Amino acid sequence: MSRFAYLAVMVFAAALSRLLPHPANVTPVTAIALFGAVYFDRKLAFVLPLAAMLLSDAVIGFHSGMIWVYGSFVAITFIGLWLREHRGVAQTAGATIAGSVLFYLVTNFGAWLGELALYPRTLAGLVECYVAAIPFFRNSLAGDLGYVTLLFGAFELSRRLIPALNEGPAPAR
Repeated sequence: MSRFAYLAVMVFAAALSRLLPHPANVTPVTAIALFGAVYFDRKLAFVLPLAAMLLSDAVIGFHSGMIWVYGSFVAITFIGLWLREHRGVAQTAGATIAGSVLFYLVTNFGAWLGELALYPRTLAGLVECYVAAIPFFRNSLAGDLGYVTLLFGAFELSRRLIPALNEGPAPAR
């Protein structure tokens, strides 16, 4: 199996896990955005998380906040492009946390602005929205750290065990 095919299978398996029962916001998409940005070319890096979302949303259901969610994953892919140039465990952890925080801030801002008007469009309403979302943020952060560890760790371990995975194009710099 080629390096590209191996990486693609890893990402596809992670994306499929979004369709399995899971706690709210524990999904692989931030990990896919970061992993894709490090190991795939730039164009494909942006396509991977959006394709994972579109395909799974087609099964799970589309929603009015998609622009905020999908936009967050585009921004997280940019964090992954930074990570491509700054590899390391601490940098990967920092990029993951930054992606989780970005997702939390952007999507909850979108929820506050959204058409459902669950919160008053005031500063107090925005704060209320962010506070109400803290349990979801905890889940996102835990899921993001877990999936990033799984994807990056599994590939690094695989590279040590299967020398052929070290062949082929390295991440573009």
